[in-house]
Amino acid sequence: MTKQAGFDYQKFRRWQRPFEVGFWLVSFVLNTAFNGWVAWFDEVYRTHRATDLEPWVWELSSSLALLALVPLVVLATRRWPFRFDTWRHSLKVHLLLSIPFCLAHVGIMIGLRQLTYAAAGSHYDYGRDWMQQLSYEYLKDIRTYFLFVGLISFYGFVVRRLQGEASLLSEPDEGLPVEPVDRPERFLVRKLGKEFLIAAREIEWLQASGNYVNLHVRARDYPLRATMAGIEERLDPQRFVRVHRSYLVNLDYLAEMEPLETGDARLTMRDGASLPCSRRFRTQLRERFGDAAVSA
Repeated sequence: MTKQAGFDYQKFRRWQRPFEVGFWLVSFVLNTAFNGWVAWFDEVYRTHRATDLEPWVWELSSSLALLALVPLVVLATRRWPFRFDTWRHSLKVHLLLSIPFCLAHVGIMIGLRQLTYAAAGSHYDYGRDWMQQLSYEYLKDIRTYFLFVGLISFYGFVVRRLQGEASLLSEPDEGLPVEPVDRPERFLVRKLGKEFLIAAREIEWLQASGNYVNLHVRARDYPLRATMAGIEERLDPQRFVRVHRSYLVNLDYLAEMEPLETGDARLTMRDGASLPCSRRFRTQLRERFGDAAVSA
């Protein structure tokens, strides 16, 4: 496999989760500060319709409610991603999901405001015409929802390009394929505008991740747009074995199987990685290798 120069995704991966969490926190802090000042200027400085703290309570409660919903939007975007072949269906699904998103946002927001006002010895009134208020909030929330979806989708696209996104070799327009298409020997990886091939036998294990299956090769993960069941059918069953509903392992890289009291097992790969093995698949492994633990 060709070594790729440039951006070191493995270094970024160690900081990926703090970066993602930090991005949302910083974004919401800045947005709350900006909107808070605007609301304070309109409601306090210009019209004197609110106390000094009320605009900040309104904006902070709204931001906290939206921040709590971000993980759910991430899950929804992974489950129904926008792709060329599915964008129409995904658009319909996300339009429907924007409704409970708005209801949850408004519900959490009102609850936080009522608690804050009660703690200050006051009462928060959302308004008598709540349908009109809810319609107004939905017009804002549908834009916010699709902004989140757009940011998450774009970020996922960038990350896949940085780490390299795998695909099956397609059949040529003319002539016979250079290798069996139903049992691929190599996978094409695109990374930062470059392409290289990885051999199927070099894949150490595979892990399901939403609409993708991550191919683990030499401490790197390459997402392949496929289902675990679909890719399992196309890999050599003499080499690749299902050990969990989310994992396939290459037996050439399996070092040890440790039984657990729960009936499951813990697999240790040659690079030291630890993978789960469910009871059902542990039985299949024992039938294949005997009662002895798998050892290097």
